[in-house]
Amino acid sequence: MSAHAEPLAGGHGHDEHHHGPPAANQSSRIDPRVLGMFMFIGSEAMLFGSFFTAYFFVRVVNPDASSIWPPPPFEFPKFVAGVNTAILVTSSFTMHWALQSIKRNNRRGLQAGLVLTILMGTAFLLTQFIEYAHVGFNTGDGAFASVFFGLTGLHGAHVFVGLTLLTIAAVRAFRGHYTPEHHHGVELPGIYWHFVDVMWIVVYFTVYII
Repeated sequence: MSAHAEPLAGGHGHDEHHHGPPAANQSSRIDPRVLGMFMFIGSEAMLFGSFFTAYFFVRVVNPDASSIWPPPPFEFPKFVAGVNTAILVTSSFTMHWALQSIKRNNRRGLQAGLVLTILMGTAFLLTQFIEYAHVGFNTGDGAFASVFFGLTGLHGAHVFVGLTLLTIAAVRAFRGHYTPEHHHGVELPGIYWHFVDVMWIVVYFTVYII
């Protein structure tokens, strides 16, 4: 009797060591960290939406906006913005290359992809600063100038944040922190970077082309 009681007592003792709530129920389709990044991007998209709303409001209330925008004698540097668009779109491909490389355990590809993405993102920001210096107007030259600097400046701030995240990811990549099984430190900044690229395409066509 006592011989059978001992294992039971041991079993109860093992259960008593389990503290805290049970593990949360998780979807097998999407990682919680990836889901969190998508939710964050959703909130950022709404932020951009508010700036786009202000931009279109300024164009609607401007009687000449339907035919001439920006109002003369000012001009938006469409060619420079087009070059910057090509740079940023290309950086999405190098970011994708970096992520796919680590999934195949290609560390050199990961490192090269991240470095190229950072270089192109930096070139984008430098080109934007040069554009601001030579655009010929500032925020005090009318509502059109305010919305121009507001939208492009907001996006530039997001590019800077993205570059910061990618730089951290690159440092970790050169230290060998990522594996094909564990690479969320690359995937999450990559998702954010693709969002930044898509938003620039929308900004480019909305501000410079339409």
